[in-house]
Amino acid sequence: MTSPASDIRNRDRIIEELRVFIKKVLAEPEIIPECLAITRELIDSDNADAQIAERISASTNVKIPAQHSDADKLFLELLRETVRDEKALY
Repeated sequence: MTSPASDIRNRDRIIEELRVFIKKVLAEPEIIPECLAITRELIDSDNADAQIAERISASTNVKIPAQHSDADKLFLELLRETVRDEKALY
């Protein structure tokens, strides 16, 4: 069981990681179409999250380490959801 203080530190760390990411996107809005294109290509592959993260790290200034943080996992999940929602529209 985690302590309330630990939960708060974890939440604050995730928020800070997301802040840094959002600033990158605001500075370079072309990151999102690139990330979505990569996700569309790799979403159905084996170990998709690792492959998507590796390709995003190699082709953008967004660096997703091999050991995904909670914020990394959230970002990858949002990419997959967005691509699945696109597919559902067609």
